[in-house]
Amino acid sequence: MKLIIGGRAPPASAEVQFLTVGEESAGQRLDNFLIRVLKGVPKTHVYRIIRSGEVRVNKGRASADTRIELGDLVRVPPVRMSEAAAAKAEKPAPAREFPILFEDEHVLAVDKPAGVAVHGGSGVSFGVIEQLRQARPTAKFLELVHRLDRETSGILLVAKKRSALTKLQDQFRERETGKTYLALAVGAWPANKKVIDQPLHKYLQADGERRVRVVAKDDPDGMRSITLVKVAELLEGYSLLEVTIKTGRTHQIRVHLATAGHPIAGDDKYGDFELNKALAKQGLKRMFLHAWRLQFDHPATGERIALQAPLPPELQKFTDQCKHPVRAGTT
Repeated sequence: MKLIIGGRAPPASAEVQFLTVGEESAGQRLDNFLIRVLKGVPKTHVYRIIRSGEVRVNKGRASADTRIELGDLVRVPPVRMSEAAAAKAEKPAPAREFPILFEDEHVLAVDKPAGVAVHGGSGVSFGVIEQLRQARPTAKFLELVHRLDRETSGILLVAKKRSALTKLQDQFRERETGKTYLALAVGAWPANKKVIDQPLHKYLQADGERRVRVVAKDDPDGMRSITLVKVAELLEGYSLLEVTIKTGRTHQIRVHLATAGHPIAGDDKYGDFELNKALAKQGLKRMFLHAWRLQFDHPATGERIALQAPLPPELQKFTDQCKHPVRAGTT
């Protein structure tokens, strides 16, 4: 069976599938492509069939981080899932628009709320991109330029043309974009600690959940990761930080801040779990990390675009509750 995979994918199958990569899937990592295709199949199983060599790209073995291209032929072995999972996979994403920060015929920038994944996979049936495609059925091309963690709110770019996607992704890869987040860190951040340059290593837990840790500079598995930190305001028990990332590693800000002894308030993976319970009772029921500012060169005109997304109401409210500031440098 040979299928063209573009905006929509077939459910998991009990027979071998040969999938031809369509325009909307070109450039994706193989693991993310399969997670999207094999709705309802556990993520651990997806990685298992890749490692075993049962998945082939143009008849050759491939790794999870292989980038698939337009026209590639992907062999997917037989996989099974429960009837309940199959029914869930067949259910289309609900149509939804998100607050628009910028839009023209090339690019769309939305303000993503916390708690919404950017795409389906990892136990999530759908995300921002699937909902946008349902809301805009006549759109010929909608593809994520980059990602945000599910728990992170803020600016998210979506390309409306393949040429725009390629140029924007090149900017992210070459670190030509400016990405600044607002993070509420536990404790008083040292004013003199402005640069974190620590390699990060991504690994999978036994349940297939992604985790990241700081490793030694000479660790062969470490990826250089640079985070710039500026104290915006010292609050009672917390520091509101402007965090600019020079490298876009998975969970980079969360791990760098936590390793420095100042985890992000509400972080359920790397944070202070007992404190998080108390914060939830105080009204902070999510991680305080927000993609605040983004600068990039317009993919068609080259004009420098500067976007800003205000703090969501729930984060602003919690910040206001902590407005008993201590002057920087007096701690």
